[in-house]
Amino acid sequence: MYIVLFSLLVCLWRCHCLVEKDEYQDLEHCEMLKQCLEASTVTVALTKKGFHRELINTVKLRPDTPRDVRVLLVHKWPSGVFLDPYQLASMSDQRDWQILFNSTIDLEMPAHKTSGFLTYVYPSYTGSTPTLLKVKIPVHGRYHEPSFTGEMFTSVSIEYPELLLRTEKCDQLHLLEPHTVVDAPCTVSNSSTCSWVKVRHREEFGPLSFQLPVGDGSAVAYICGGTLFVTVICCVALSKYMWKHKIV
Repeated sequence: MYIVLFSLLVCLWRCHCLVEKDEYQDLEHCEMLKQCLEASTVTVALTKKGFHRELINTVKLRPDTPRDVRVLLVHKWPSGVFLDPYQLASMSDQRDWQILFNSTIDLEMPAHKTSGFLTYVYPSYTGSTPTLLKVKIPVHGRYHEPSFTGEMFTSVSIEYPELLLRTEKCDQLHLLEPHTVVDAPCTVSNSSTCSWVKVRHREEFGPLSFQLPVGDGSAVAYICGGTLFVTVICCVALSKYMWKHKIV
């Protein structure tokens, strides 16, 4: 009887030690993740001109960031631009990041007939975690409504992406306050949702803006009338030619 009780106490003591060890390790991982959140930043630059631009995201991580820490960039795109899924698919061998769209992208729709959309960008790395991660995204401007006020350009603003981090080794996410915990797809396959922690933006970071040309709305009547007139003239001339040469 005493042997059984002694064995039971030993087992309970070992279980207690294992639980304490797991909790201590979890606290360590959460503290490391919090340090990564405090030190990580994302900067954005817009290159090229006209309707076809390139948005360059640069994510800066702590040099000692653990390899199990995952990175996610969440972009909220305005209706004035679009990303071409077919172009991105053709670039899959040339880039070290993956992208997930939250909706289907219509490439031909003008800006005033569509809405904004979200993308989830997953930078990937092998080996040791790099200090800098670069993501270059080709961005295309949509055609906008003609202007009836004489304006020749319209402004499009692209917000800074949200930088999210996560690690499966930190379960006590309440320890990461004041950082916000949000739900987002775990991977680009979008098969499940995970809890990610948002890196706080610096206040000096504002949206990036660029100009796109727009048509002159006051000239619509003249353009339509001229197009119709030229079309009628061409049809009459073509009909006369066919009648003269007996072309059926």
